Amino acid sequence: MSEELFAQMRQAVIDGDSAASAALAEQALADNVPPLDAIEKGFVPGLTLVGEQFGAGDLFLPDMMLAARAMQKAIAILEPEMKRQSTQRHVVGRVVLGTVKGDIHEIGKNLVGMMLATSGFEVHDLGVDVAPERFVSAAHEHNADIVGVSALLTTTMAGQRTVVEQIEAAGLRPKCRVVVGGAPASSTWASEIGADGYSEDAIGAVALIRGLVGA
Repeated sequence: MSEELFAQMRQAVIDGDSAASAALAEQALADNVPPLDAIEKGFVPGLTLVGEQFGAGDLFLPDMMLAARAMQKAIAILEPEMKRQSTQRHVVGRVVLGTVKGDIHEIGKNLVGMMLATSGFEVHDLGVDVAPERFVSAAHEHNADIVGVSALLTTTMAGQRTVVEQIEAAGLRPKCRVVVGGAPASSTWASEIGADGYSEDAIGAVALIRGLVGA
């Protein structure tokens, strides 16, 4: 019975059906399926498949976002029971995300955050228009392994350099790595400003960050 339920969970995420994923999470709890099993055997494989198809160009950004939201809905239902049972998911790493000061674009950042959270990372999303000092204080506060800095405008991307400099000045590196993303960014830009990496999309960002934390 559980295998059939896990297959339905995978399909709900693939279909980007949040209502179905929420209902299946509730069903798992009612059937006494361990919530960690529901996540790792049911929902995560569905998101993994969507990510692979997105990376291959068979699916597109809206498909990826719908799948990630469906996964989020399920986790929101299952996590309270996991905490009650003291079966927390292993935290792969702690990530602080934000869009630089003066920039209010967030779709790409939000997708990275959702995918990291569903991949076992503890994610602290600071939102948009984030001052460099806020990145530093959040990295301190959450003992971050990674700070991810997004910028979609050429006029704001210089803020990524400032964040790198302030993380460095605060003595948080090399323990805390800084990664950058957004349309005007590139691997060359990341190297120029002393960042630890760059990715052009959410799938690549998750792979990059997993590599940096040794996951």
